[in-house]
Amino acid sequence: MREVWRMWQYSTMVVLTVLTAGIFAAILIPFKGIPLIPGFTELRPANVIPLVFGLLFGPAGAWGAAFGNLIGDFFGTLGIGTFFGFWGNFLAAYLPYKMWQNRPLGQLQGHRLPFLLAVLLGGLACALIVGFGVEAFKLLPFSLIVAAVFINNVLIALLLGPFLLKLLAPRVSRWDLYWQELMDAEDLVPGPAPRLGLILAWLGAAGGFALGLALTLGFLYWPGQPSLPIVLTPFLILLLLGCFLL
Repeated sequence: MREVWRMWQYSTMVVLTVLTAGIFAAILIPFKGIPLIPGFTELRPANVIPLVFGLLFGPAGAWGAAFGNLIGDFFGTLGIGTFFGFWGNFLAAYLPYKMWQNRPLGQLQGHRLPFLLAVLLGGLACALIVGFGVEAFKLLPFSLIVAAVFINNVLIALLLGPFLLKLLAPRVSRWDLYWQELMDAEDLVPGPAPRLGLILAWLGAAGGFALGLALTLGFLYWPGQPSLPIVLTPFLILLLLGCFLL
């Protein structure tokens, strides 16, 4: 995770962060008028940006997605959930690029399964973070918001992501803007346990998502069951620990 903090030392990475945030917000804002859950989320074709720009620009794409979502929230959905949306969208870009590693972005045909898994992991993590925050503050039922966030993220990314990557990847390569080409080798060192980190991230994101849905939809219950945020906290810890180990 070192690159997440070290990237601020590189002017080009900072510019790519601003670029990502601007594009993300510019696509988000016009669709604020098509709410899925009024005051919380809307139809978001812009959700392809965290995935694609994360894969292309690494940590710059992740920070850009976070700040772009923050800017977008100022146009109708600003509230307590904004904090969780900031970090949820950060992970929607961060986890895919960490999982993708060094696979060629211009040849998705040979890497369909890793691409699908990267999209799913980012979508699960984003949905869990946002759902946890909304549930903790009793703003909306967990099941409602996580379903909306997950479907919005995953479907848009799967539909538009391959096309956008095919369009942008050759140009980013030609212009030497891949994030791994912009940062020094010592700033690209992986975390202390990348494989363990990926396992923990999956357990935290998928486990928390599935258990939260099962509990809120009534498929699972036990006597003396604590509140949902307390139940989900261990999964959130697993997810965050996994992110730090990647």
